[in-house]
Amino acid sequence: MSRERLLAGDVVLLDGPEGHHAATVRRLTVGETVRLVDGSGLRVDGEVTAVRRDELTVLVHTRTEEAPPQPRLVVVQALAKGDRGEHAVEGMSEVGVDEIVPWSAARSIVQWRDNKPLDRWRAKAREAAKQARRSWVPVITDPASTTEVADRLANATLAVVCHEGAVSPLTEATPPADGEIVLVVGPEGGLTDDELATFEKSGASAYSLGPSVLRTSTAGIVAAALLLSRTPRWKMGE
Repeated sequence: MSRERLLAGDVVLLDGPEGHHAATVRRLTVGETVRLVDGSGLRVDGEVTAVRRDELTVLVHTRTEEAPPQPRLVVVQALAKGDRGEHAVEGMSEVGVDEIVPWSAARSIVQWRDNKPLDRWRAKAREAAKQARRSWVPVITDPASTTEVADRLANATLAVVCHEGAVSPLTEATPPADGEIVLVVGPEGGLTDDELATFEKSGASAYSLGPSVLRTSTAGIVAAALLLSRTPRWKMGE
């Protein structure tokens, strides 16, 4: 929902597609507790006081402004065939990734010819963030070139490239307490030598995700979980 509507008074009307989903699909009833977010850190917790066909009314109990999570995690995700890219976005959004950068790698099988795939990625991120009850919805940027990816790596607090041939496991990387982590996940065919060299020249280090070679749709989820689990973001109560 919009920030303006969530801040408007002690009662919030949830209508439109969100209201339809809550009232008709989830079948929420009077007395149930709900959480509404604007996707930019504002969270409202309240109680359902009325339900109609495609809308419901929520009595606000608390409003909370959540600061942007630290450290911030950005995943550069190579384009993948079929719906594997969407699966990657869905899983990473649930895990806690803050920004996903679509990247047309040299060995990416598919190329985006219009904005429809980007729209699907953004819709998946929103849906997954709501499922995970996140106050911040991940940003899905416009597609980036290899040069633009290298620039993001050069400015990162920690720059990581997932690579099956790396000697060091990702568990040996030390996530910063704040700043920005930028993580690169290559396509099904893997990174080219030139891409890896470009990223390492920008200050990135290559790490493996274990003895198994993961699909591109899985690697980012696993890598994000490994890094975030070692930051304050996953320490409950802090």
